[in-house]
Amino acid sequence: MKNKIFVIILISTILINCGENKDSNSSTGSNNSAKEKLAQKFGLTLYELENGVGPIKEKITLGEISKSLADDGKKLFEEKCMQCHKMDERYTGPALRGVTERRTPEYIMNMILNPEEMTKRHPEAKKLLGIHANQMTFQNVTQDNARALLEYLRMESSH
Repeated sequence: MKNKIFVIILISTILINCGENKDSNSSTGSNNSAKEKLAQKFGLTLYELENGVGPIKEKITLGEISKSLADDGKKLFEEKCMQCHKMDERYTGPALRGVTERRTPEYIMNMILNPEEMTKRHPEAKKLLGIHANQMTFQNVTQDNARALLEYLRMESSH
């Protein structure tokens, strides 16, 4: 009788452990699958879901923050963005301090360079439009300008 109980406990332990491994593997797979389904739902690729829709189609390699590029970005921000954005408070648009921690550099640059299509197609941009009820307008900036703005946002987020 003791042997039967021991065998039942041993088999139960093996089955439970096997089930746990299978569950942890399938949760990673289902996470990727969920992202793929979300991307398909909005007609996006996985890259676009993570990095936004626009002219930035490859990952950007960022180094240390460039003070001179950030200074250029600050001037552009004061000229083109301050009417709608503050660093630490919600205004017409969302507060931007820490945006570089919430979004990828590519997403931020695509939002700056292609705001209308972003709010039409990207689920996060659509959500922001719903919250703020204002369409971000294109500010006639170049890709170099957008990179300078990104550098300024990186510098501000590091404080």
